[in-house]
This record gives sequence, C-alpha cells and structure tokens, in this order.
Amino acid sequence: MPSPVRYAYYSIAASLLTLGLKFGAWALTGSVGLLSDATESLVNLAAGMLALWALTVAVQPADDGHAYGHGKAEYFSSGAEGVLIIVAAGGIVWAAVGRFLNPQPLESLGLGLLMALAASGVNWFTARGMLRAARRYDSITLEADARHLMTDVWTSVGLVGGLAVLLVAPPSWAVLDPVIAVVMAVNIVGTGLGLVRRSLGGLMDKALPEPEMRAIHEAIRAVAGQDALYHGLRTRKSGARRFVDFHLLMPGSTSVARAHALCDAVELAIISRLPGTLVTIHVEPVEEPTSFDGHAVGGACAGSGNCGSCPPGPG
Repeated sequence: MPSPVRYAYYSIAASLLTLGLKFGAWALTGSVGLLSDATESLVNLAAGMLALWALTVAVQPADDGHAYGHGKAEYFSSGAEGVLIIVAAGGIVWAAVGRFLNPQPLESLGLGLLMALAASGVNWFTARGMLRAARRYDSITLEADARHLMTDVWTSVGLVGGLAVLLVAPPSWAVLDPVIAVVMAVNIVGTGLGLVRRSLGGLMDKALPEPEMRAIHEAIRAVAGQDALYHGLRTRKSGARRFVDFHLLMPGSTSVARAHALCDAVELAIISRLPGTLVTIHVEPVEEPTSFDGHAVGGACAGSGNCGSCPPGPG
C-alpha cells in the first residue's frame, strides 16, 4: 500500500470513532449544537472516503491515456470535501433555526460534553499526524482532510466551552445552544470555501506560488548566467508533481551537445530547489527575431528589457 494512502484509512477510522461519540452525545443531551458537531463528523467520514479514492488514483504512474499522471484526482477530492462542508453548514443552520423557534432543555449535558471532548482528542491526534504526512508527501488531499479535522477540533472545543455555561445558567439561557450552532456553521463555511478555491486553482492550472517561481528564476540564472534570456515560463501543479516549461534563448552557433548539457544542468538546478518537478526546455536561437515570441507563448520571462517577450532592441 502506498504510504500516503494509509493516512486516509486513519482518517476514516477516526471519523467512525468520533461519529459514534458525537451522535451519542447528541442522543444523551438533545443539543442542536452537539448535533451540528456530529453532522460534521459525517462530512469527515465522507471526506476520508474521498481522500482514499483520490490518493489511490493519484499515486498511479503515468500511462498512455494520462501522460501527465493522475495527480489532479486530489483536486477533485479536496473540492468535493469543500462542497460537503458547506452543505453540512447549511444543515446545521436549518437545525438551529428550528431550535430557535422551539427551545428545549438539555439533558445529561455533562456526560455529553465529555464525550464530545473525547472525540475532539481523537481528531486532534489524527489531524496532527496527517498534517505531517501532507508536508512529507506534498499532498493537498491529506492537507485538506487534516485541516478539516483540525477545524472540527476547535469548533468542538468552542462548542463544549459555550455549552458548559448551560450547566450553571438558568433555563432561559437555552437559546445559547442554537446561537453556538450558527457560529460554528459560519466558521465551517469559511473552511469549505477555502478548499473549493484551492481546488479550482489546481484544476485551472494556476501558476506555482511566488516563492516557488522565484526559486525557478534563481535556478535558471545560477546555471545559464544572470543575463540569461528566456520566456514562456509556464508552471502548474498536479497533485505532488510540479511541471515547468520555458523557452531558453542561446546563440545559434551553440552545438546541440552544449545546449543539451546546459539544459540538463538547468533542470537539475530547478529540481534541487523544487523536488519532484518535471522540467521541459525549448532552445531557440537568439539571433532570430521569430524566437522572441514570449507575447504569444505566455507565461513569465527573465524580466529584462530583452527577456523574450518582445523583439530585441537596436544593437
């Protein structure tokens, strides 16, 4: 079993355990706030199953039908998880409105809160392990699932803290229960929208973040020289794999062997800074005006006056 995949199984196991604890707490107390917490555990379970599917697909090697690999399956998973989170938040608000209109006293609240805290502890340990794995494997799916679990931890802690007030408050304070549920729902929506936005960026081949782009420029100049001319620098990410391609301008008299060796050195320099990157370099003769077609190719360039986005100036 590939290493990243096993963390999806951890997430599913944690979701099943917390599901039992949280729905048990709701059944004991009748709290709509605890019901909202339990509902999010259902989303956690669905997200864990999606993560398992995505990671299983993403780790498959490239084939004839998917020459760039299967890494984008991770974006489908994290995007679907974001949508599920938003739907769950809507369900929480719906239940809270009903409790506003028909307030009810809570029962066995102390035991119910202890069960909710136990569930939070399970999610906290699971999320910490998954965040470490997400950094190790550079997986947006593991990161999304881990951050969702961690959000669940803090909303649960806040919920328990708020409902604990009702242990000593008069019955008229029962309205605090649906109020807390709505606050939780708003927080959950923010998490869901963030995941959807990141997933759409990946599916739309958004360029790599600025620090990584800066590392690529530095790698090119470190090998090809500070005055290196290049354009059409296009980047994207698919799962854990990064793709970089650009046009490098060199004297037309440069031998094929020399150009090839230089490109190999540039590729190694980029990979040393961004492991797991696939680099493609197209060499063009600097003397040919048609080589300066960066405006048509798109992407970033060397940033100099003759960077390749426009024809060279006189002289």
